[in-house]
Amino acid sequence: MKKSILGLKYGGDFMYIVLVYDISFEENGQRRLNRVFKICKKYLSHIQNSVFEGEISDVQLLKLKSEINKNIKENLDSIIIFKSRQEKWLDKELMGLQEDKTSLFL
Repeated sequence: MKKSILGLKYGGDFMYIVLVYDISFEENGQRRLNRVFKICKKYLSHIQNSVFEGEISDVQLLKLKSEINKNIKENLDSIIIFKSRQEKWLDKELMGLQEDKTSLFL
């Protein structure tokens, strides 16, 4: 029931995505990096340097991509989006330092 209500509010089906970006520091890159970070933070959870993940609707994904596209230089920057129907279909394995940036509650 919750997803259908959210689907009406945000439109479309939901999916789980992992977004990874690489922003060049050439041509005012720090400014682009800050903007892309803030845009991603609006829609997804920040889990690691340049990596975001979360559940998002089709409509939200289109908005996210549109906002990012306006703030990157296609000849210098790179964005990769991995999509899955649900988080449970994504096998995540962590190695090394494991900061839990997805846990916002004590």
